[in-house]
Amino acid sequence: MYELSGVTKQYRRGKDTVHALAGVDLTIGEGDRLVIKGPTGGGKSTLLQMLGGLDRPTAGSVKLDGTDLARLGEAKLTAVRGRSIGFVFQSFNLIPTLSAQENVETALVPLGTKAGERRDRAAEALRSVGLGERLNHVPSEMSGGQQQRVAIARALVKQPKVLLADEPTGNLDESMRDEIMDLLEGLWKEHGLTFVMVTHDSAIARRATRLATIRNGKITITERSA
Repeated sequence: MYELSGVTKQYRRGKDTVHALAGVDLTIGEGDRLVIKGPTGGGKSTLLQMLGGLDRPTAGSVKLDGTDLARLGEAKLTAVRGRSIGFVFQSFNLIPTLSAQENVETALVPLGTKAGERRDRAAEALRSVGLGERLNHVPSEMSGGQQQRVAIARALVKQPKVLLADEPTGNLDESMRDEIMDLLEGLWKEHGLTFVMVTHDSAIARRATRLATIRNGKITITERSA
């Protein structure tokens, strides 16, 4: 699925060079679930952006199913993201004037999905995350946990191979955090997704059977029994 080799990312900050990633080698197999943990500024979100084709490395390769995302033109990279990768973020990124169903449908518009099919698939995706009764509610009429469920439905409605989540429970209290994690892990199993999540939360990290820890741009992998 993913094969990262020598991935380096450098930024300029004033006169200084920041090494967000420093020669990362990483393999993520199809259907894997990987949690990435580390301190703020340690490189974990940068790594997730590389996996999602949202940023390009300064050096090294990021291969998804044998295709190096770092070498794709922008149009082809956008097509890969649209077809194969779903994203969930800490901020729900919902459009406030659209209903839950309309927000989910937005993921299908770039794929050229016809309006009737968009509506049906969006409704089914919302039912799959427990929001079948909330199709016509706008974000301001929903709790934070419900809004994150809409965001998850939006990520999954296009039936991606990969789900990338960046601090998906960061804006939620502990009980809602656990509900969302149970949902994400259940969907990972149900859909056979490759699931990669960034977190700073030690409670979530303890649930991981495969944990990547990043500090100062360097990665360490810990394997645990289920």
